[in-house]
Amino acid sequence: MKILRFGRDFEPDQKIILRDYLAIERTRLANERTLLSYIRSSLYLLLGSIAFYQLKEFSNFEYLALTAIIFSVIFFIIGIYRFSLLKRSLKRLYYDSEA
Repeated sequence: MKILRFGRDFEPDQKIILRDYLAIERTRLANERTLLSYIRSSLYLLLGSIAFYQLKEFSNFEYLALTAIIFSVIFFIIGIYRFSLLKRSLKRLYYDSEA
């Protein structure tokens, strides 16, 4: 499972101050922005695959369309997974340091 980990585990050694809280908020917003870019990329691949599928003159493009659909789904799943992983990590970091 080490392959599926995208970040480092961090243990806070002191209480969170305002500067750290703001850094966590920036990271949370960047995480949401990254999720939206994963979704945007997967939608572009989906639209490209639909366009390739509409080209009836070229039969080889159907395989390219199928490949693009598969990559679109993979991008979407990776984006959701990374978003939830970082969100869980930020929650754990924030709530553990408050206790």
